[in-house]
Amino acid sequence: MTDLPPLTLYLAAPRGFCAGVDRAIKIVEMALAKWGAPVYVRHEIVHNKYVVDGLRAKGAVFVEELADCPPDRPVIFSAHGVPKSVPAEAVARQMLFVDATCPLVSKVHVEAERHHEAGLQMVMIGHAGHPETIGTMGQLPAGEVLLVETPDDVAGLTVRDPARLAFITQTTLSVDDTAGIVAALKARFPAIVGPHKEDICYATTNRQAAVKEIAPRIDALLVIGAPNSSNSRRLVEVGRAAGCGYAQLVQRAAEIDWRALDGIRTVGVTAGASAPEELVTEVLDAFRARFATTVELVETAREDVEFKVPRVLRKPA
Repeated sequence: MTDLPPLTLYLAAPRGFCAGVDRAIKIVEMALAKWGAPVYVRHEIVHNKYVVDGLRAKGAVFVEELADCPPDRPVIFSAHGVPKSVPAEAVARQMLFVDATCPLVSKVHVEAERHHEAGLQMVMIGHAGHPETIGTMGQLPAGEVLLVETPDDVAGLTVRDPARLAFITQTTLSVDDTAGIVAALKARFPAIVGPHKEDICYATTNRQAAVKEIAPRIDALLVIGAPNSSNSRRLVEVGRAAGCGYAQLVQRAAEIDWRALDGIRTVGVTAGASAPEELVTEVLDAFRARFATTVELVETAREDVEFKVPRVLRKPA
């Protein structure tokens, strides 16, 4: 038998599920246990096919709009949050609904409303079309939230009153990229008000910090996550910016491009906040089948955050 080539695999920590994702999945599972199948979920509960397929097998039905849900079955709103019009429609239809919005996204919603009530126009740093951005902008009347994605967008902003502005951000952005956009906003609008506490969530920040730590040591980086997962895609970008010449986003081990990894001796592995640990194990096993693999854990923070599920799910049926 031919000896396997040696490989050092740096496993980032923290990685994988955050508290908001863990809570959202529990909400669907508890709703199924309480009310039986089917339970409807508006939009993917989290951005991960493996997770969504697992919940679908248990009886969850995923739809894009509330109009696709029958009025006599429970519906759950995804962890990314929804515009105010969605729960309003559910109330009008007398539907039973559970909001699985991550509490850290809800914090941004509350922040936006507070600034709006104070007469400030909002600028949101986020990605156009992302469910979280749509949900956050939908907390306020049309025109009250202006979206920027890059520093160049700041130069093109037309605002109602430069002295009456505040900014918020999507929770899953690149920390470094966002800092550049914030700097551009403050340079153009010196009076702009920022968040009381950083909007980018702890999990996004921690996972990016872990990737920055391992990036200079590795020939390649694998990020386990979905292509529509903002935080997973940011990890790929952060790895490249931190000095890793090759970074690959994969949903599962079957997607790994082994030809691109030919000749490597060091690789980093991490997982986006909606990727379960089972998929990390699957990827590690795939490397062990092809290399004499030494795994080194690189831990830059420890997380003990936990969010309670809504009270309606803690009551007896």
